[in-house]
Amino acid sequence: MSSAFEPSLSSSLSGRPPMSAMAPSMADSLPSIDFGFDELRDRMSKFTAKFDAFIEQGRKRVLEERNTFRMNVAELQEDQRMKKKDMEILQHKTNTHQQTIAREAAEKREMQAAIAQLAAQRDRNLAARDALRQQIAATQREIDARLAAQRAHAARVEAQSRFNVPELDFWVANLGLKIEGAGRADRLKFVYSHVDDRDWDREAWFELATGARDYDVRHCRPKLEREKVERVLERVNETRELVVLLKGMRELFVEAMKS
Repeated sequence: MSSAFEPSLSSSLSGRPPMSAMAPSMADSLPSIDFGFDELRDRMSKFTAKFDAFIEQGRKRVLEERNTFRMNVAELQEDQRMKKKDMEILQHKTNTHQQTIAREAAEKREMQAAIAQLAAQRDRNLAARDALRQQIAATQREIDARLAAQRAHAARVEAQSRFNVPELDFWVANLGLKIEGAGRADRLKFVYSHVDDRDWDREAWFELATGARDYDVRHCRPKLEREKVERVLERVNETRELVVLLKGMRELFVEAMKS
């Protein structure tokens, strides 16, 4: 419906002359008013300057804060790096300390084992020392007993020798008996002559060992039966008379010469 009236409206308007041509403008009839555009422009310029200064200050502040933030971040990163380094150093020290503790514990165990071994060795040495002392004491008692027996034997021999000297001189002077050394301090060599009816210069001898309590014949020439010699030695060791030995050995040599 609106489209049906539009041609008639436009045609009616187009046929009329403009109003400006018909009557004067209302703006021309209004009084002139001063709106203060210069002041407003000045105020706007000052506001713009203040706003630009505010923006510049804000930008500087933002830049300073950003720089400060960056510096703080850098300091925090440096602190973090230093702390990380400190933590690494601390961890290294902790590991070293733990290794030191473990090493000291191992050394302590080794020292304890060594101490135990030394204690055991000391106990064994003490036991060995006590055993050696007992052996030494027993040996000393045996030595003392042997020395006492030797002194008693020497006393008996000395006492017997006082009685045997005349008879021994008789055997030496009248029966051709010689007494010689046998190369050792505890042996005597008795040499007989005139024991062989066929050769009066033929000699017979035997070596007598005197180092022990009992007499012992070690070597003889000519060879004699050991059993016969042992029987003579038994009589001599029972009586402790040297003359019995000299008579018995001469009889054995005479018997051996005859055979």
